[in-house]
Amino acid sequence: MPVLRLGYKASAEQFPPQRLLDLAVAAEAAGFDSVWTSDHFQPWRHHDGHAPNALVWLGAATQATKRVTLGTSVLTPTLRYNPAVVAQAFGTLGLLAPGRVILGVGTGESLNEAPVGVPWPEQSERFARLREATQLIQQLWRGERLTIEGEYYRTANATIYDRPEEPVPVYIAASGPAAARLAGRIGDGLICTSGKGEELYTQTLLPGLAEGAGKAGRDPAALDKMIEMKVSFDTDRDRASEDTKVWAALALPGERKVGIHDALEMEQAAREAEPYAHRRWLVSSDPDEHVEQIAPYLAYGFTHLVFHFPGEAQEAAIRRYSELILPRLRARFG
Repeated sequence: MPVLRLGYKASAEQFPPQRLLDLAVAAEAAGFDSVWTSDHFQPWRHHDGHAPNALVWLGAATQATKRVTLGTSVLTPTLRYNPAVVAQAFGTLGLLAPGRVILGVGTGESLNEAPVGVPWPEQSERFARLREATQLIQQLWRGERLTIEGEYYRTANATIYDRPEEPVPVYIAASGPAAARLAGRIGDGLICTSGKGEELYTQTLLPGLAEGAGKAGRDPAALDKMIEMKVSFDTDRDRASEDTKVWAALALPGERKVGIHDALEMEQAAREAEPYAHRRWLVSSDPDEHVEQIAPYLAYGFTHLVFHFPGEAQEAAIRRYSELILPRLRARFG
């Protein structure tokens, strides 16, 4: 059964690759259990944004760290990537860091797909592609000389020659019931993000995960339930609130955000959300209050919390969490 795990989000849209690697090492030293990186081709903002290649970066991270689990939150294996190549890449990563790599996948955003010239399909097709791509990846990890003729993807005697004996776990990102059921049916875990209202988690995502697992004859309790926690914890509450403005794009309505494919346009759209950017985050300057802000998500049933800090002073945020928040969470919920 999954035990409580506490992770760190290495935000590839905010920091260059070497700084991001240093932060992963710092998070491991501070006692975090996992480090997750985003897979963006374009960042959320044009000015001062970053978008290092996640696969290259993860290769470096497998060697720079020794203990933490490493994963993508999330990678889209359907449009700018061929899923067979994703299977190859994560097979390699799984050998470089045995038992420490997770492939987190999702349906994606046009911000990362349209700029490379691929068509941006409707949500129904994006979901169908995700389902087929995930199953193809899993089949490639299990078999040799695989020939498949799918609706979107095909292989001809394809083999992943370098892969771990135990396949890399696959976590599926969900913002609605269909993806949650898919995670329960074929995934090893669920990924979602905080700040979207209790009903989404308790009436849609976690029940959907359980439903999908049940229909596949699987135990939903054995699946990891991961949530990215948008947190801004600082000794200065005003500064904690101000830091969230750099991520104002996250406060835009989902249907609008997912359709913007230009980093400059996203940056401009985010300016209108700056006054209420803090609403997507758990903002606090008091450690006991902050733990109480986090506690409901554990009560919902999440087993893996990955903390995303918004400001530039990431080392200080990691240190504060290590000293004031992680011990409280483990003592109370671990």
